[in-house]
Amino acid sequence: MHYVVMDLEWNQASSREAVHPDLVFEIIEIGAVKLDESGCVVDEFDALIRPTVYPELYFRVREVVHMSTKLLEREGRPFAEVIEEFFAWCGPDAVFCTWGSMDLTEFQRNILYFGIENPFPFPLFYYDVQKLYSLSYEDGKARSALETAVDRLGLFMGEPFHRAVSDAYYTGLVMGALPMKQLKPMLSVDYFRLPRTPEEEIHLVFDTYSKFVSRIYPSREEAMRDAELTSTVCYRCNEPAKRRVNWFSDNARHYYTLAWCPKHGWLKGKIRTKKNPDGSVFMVKTLKLVPQNTAVDVLVKHEELKSKRREKRLK
Repeated sequence: MHYVVMDLEWNQASSREAVHPDLVFEIIEIGAVKLDESGCVVDEFDALIRPTVYPELYFRVREVVHMSTKLLEREGRPFAEVIEEFFAWCGPDAVFCTWGSMDLTEFQRNILYFGIENPFPFPLFYYDVQKLYSLSYEDGKARSALETAVDRLGLFMGEPFHRAVSDAYYTGLVMGALPMKQLKPMLSVDYFRLPRTPEEEIHLVFDTYSKFVSRIYPSREEAMRDAELTSTVCYRCNEPAKRRVNWFSDNARHYYTLAWCPKHGWLKGKIRTKKNPDGSVFMVKTLKLVPQNTAVDVLVKHEELKSKRREKRLK
């Protein structure tokens, strides 16, 4: 097993009218470093790609990545050729790591657009180093820029940012500064390809919560009729926890519940609705053991919403 820390640079249309709806960002560079299990860099990969959807570099992209259209024409290679070489370099036991989730999304969108079979495993688990940095040095919710993290940790090595292999190196350095033994269970799951059947649905258990990624449904109303999605099972003992309030929504996207596990206490449940481009949805459920004051907050929120709806009906 080894880590592949990757970064992408991409081009885009020069105007809204020129945007291709199926490919907003076209990859022009793939950079990566390979780390062994102790976090040491053992190899690197860097390749330019000759763009075909947006062959002229957008001026803002030129300013950021410091490359020219002529450079890509001269040194860039076809996307399919670079992809084959990259995944051969990664090897079969690679664990992918990125700064945020967008690179993996756009990588797979490019793969789909160019008609290449997706080489990533499914489901695709990876380390979001931006998230892990926040869990280690921030509040767990903030999402800092890579440059900010490098500066705060004193890791600047003199290389410019916004070139793929340099940013991959910096991401690897940040990763090396994290307590990875503690963070190793904190894998993220990619949502570009989604479960299509109940057998493919994703169940994850972490130290402090569980996560369930559902299959695709035509609507959130139909999703909420699924017993598996709305179940409340304690992730510590794997026993059903009795719901004290039914799932309720405070808006069109989130649902909440409160359940009681006799062995481990209160479980707060949250379901987030995620929309797909075609109007269908998938749902992400989390269950977390919480203290009594948090449980009371959920109960109060439920009662307040019931009162508001009652008043609205009376009007």
